[in-house]
Amino acid sequence: MVVPLPRIFCLVSSSEDLALLPAFAELGVAGFQVRDKAATTRELLALTAAVIERVAAYEACVVVDDRLDVALAAGAHGVHLGAADLPVADARRMADAVAPGLVIGATCRDRAAVEAAAAAGADYAGFGPVFATSSKAGLPDPLGVSAVADAAGVLPLIAIGGISTTSAGPVRAAGAHGVAVIGGLWRQPDPLQAAKELVEAVG
Repeated sequence: MVVPLPRIFCLVSSSEDLALLPAFAELGVAGFQVRDKAATTRELLALTAAVIERVAAYEACVVVDDRLDVALAAGAHGVHLGAADLPVADARRMADAVAPGLVIGATCRDRAAVEAAAAAGADYAGFGPVFATSSKAGLPDPLGVSAVADAAGVLPLIAIGGISTTSAGPVRAAGAHGVAVIGGLWRQPDPLQAAKELVEAVG
């Protein structure tokens, strides 16, 4: 099933409360990226299947971080690839042979990287970190909203890094298609209220 590229991706690991996913989807969070660096291949496959099962009724888009093989095996809608992962062009060639229409995202940090990802066959660029974040170690300095504006217009940009209900609006105004969040939902006192506010902020 081909689904539209969501305005919001919620990143999901095995440490999160998967019972909240249907409520997130019902509130308008239409994308979920399964990312669990510590999981084995089988654990990641099981987690992806569990996420798909919980949001399938809402026709949400589920992508898998790093692992094209797991995305294909689980029947996910797409894969998100970092700079050290399978090259986008190779992933596109492989996916087109067995799963035409698979969504492929690529991590980018400037306009040149977005242009290269587009040329290789990516459908969107995960762009960031836009703001400071503690959700992932070893990231470069925050790029800022101006970098989003500079990179916009080549591929749909999904801004990530320190995204919250207050920062999502300016990022969208700068030209981002949407946002990806971790702490902006999972680490809030009321994740469902945060999801509602985020959906309103993204528009």
